[in-house]
Amino acid sequence: MPGDKRERWNRRYAGGDSHATPVPSPFLVAEIAGLHPGRALDVACGAGRHAVWLAQQGWRVTAVDFSAEALALARDLAARRGVSIDWIEADVVGWRPPSGAFDLVCVLYLQLPAAERRMALAHAADALRAGGTLVVLGHDLLNLTAGAGGPSQADVLFTPQDIVAEVGPLLVEKAERVRRPVNGGETRSEAIDALVRARRA
Repeated sequence: MPGDKRERWNRRYAGGDSHATPVPSPFLVAEIAGLHPGRALDVACGAGRHAVWLAQQGWRVTAVDFSAEALALARDLAARRGVSIDWIEADVVGWRPPSGAFDLVCVLYLQLPAAERRMALAHAADALRAGGTLVVLGHDLLNLTAGAGGPSQADVLFTPQDIVAEVGPLLVEKAERVRRPVNGGETRSEAIDALVRARRA
């Protein structure tokens, strides 16, 4: 249930969840390196690490998440970094951003069942203006058997091909599996993520 899910995430963030790291994903940093800052939307922003980093790079950022606790952490991070962001508390499955309003839309580590993911991605793609870029990054299905960390429920994992099929008429510029190091106590292992970058023509 949406309400139950929201409360679970509120408890995780209130308890110091590791998702609250202020460090942005190096994959996002690399994928937007050549883009000129404009309006950006961070879908399911969590504790704000990507939204705040984008704002520091000169983007005008709108960030949405359904967890009040996550947004409290995000606002605190933004205040400490001296940036201004438009924070919205809403469930990204049902919330619709303004159509054609953003130069960049990020959907990072939004792990939902396929039907809900398709709805959120449809809204994200619709929010892009002409020439705008969509970046999707999340735990890959292969991570369940060959990677480390991440969700243990297969129904919330996906592949690059899943995302390609779900972003509608966008021009796909990259769709691949990527690996990142994960600290697991004394051992060092790798997680497998799905990365897709697409553009509205």
